Amino acid sequence: MPRLIRLFLACLALAITTLAHAGDILPYSASTFAALTQAGKPVAIAVHASWCSTCKAQKPIQQALMAEPAFKAITLLLVDFDGDQAVLQRFKVRAQSTLIVFKGSTEVGRSVGDTTRAGMAALFQRAAS
Repeated sequence: MPRLIRLFLACLALAITTLAHAGDILPYSASTFAALTQAGKPVAIAVHASWCSTCKAQKPIQQALMAEPAFKAITLLLVDFDGDQAVLQRFKVRAQSTLIVFKGSTEVGRSVGDTTRAGMAALFQRAAS
C-alpha cells in the first residue's frame, strides 16, 4: 500500500507542476483582451468553429503548447467563428482556424489553417519572447 500511495503522490505532483506552468485558455471577451494587452501581456486569439475539421486538429496542439513552460505567460482566447461576428470584423478575420498573436497591444503574427505543432509553436514564440 505505501508504494501505491507514493505512486499516486508522484502523479499528483506532476499534474500540479504541469498546471502551474500552463497558460490560461479562456473564451474571448473584449474586456479580458483589453486588460491583458494594456498590461503588456502576450495574448493569442484562436478563431474556431465546431464544424471545422482544421479547428479540431488545431485544438489539441494549442492545448499542448499552452501547457509548455515556454508559453505559460500567454493567454489563449477562444473566438467562435459563427457567433462572434463583431470580433471577426475587429481583427479582420475571414476564416475559421485563424490564430493571431499579440505582444501587448501589437499584433506580431497570424496564421490560417496551420495544423503543425512547429508552425503554431513558432507563432506563439513571437508573443512569448
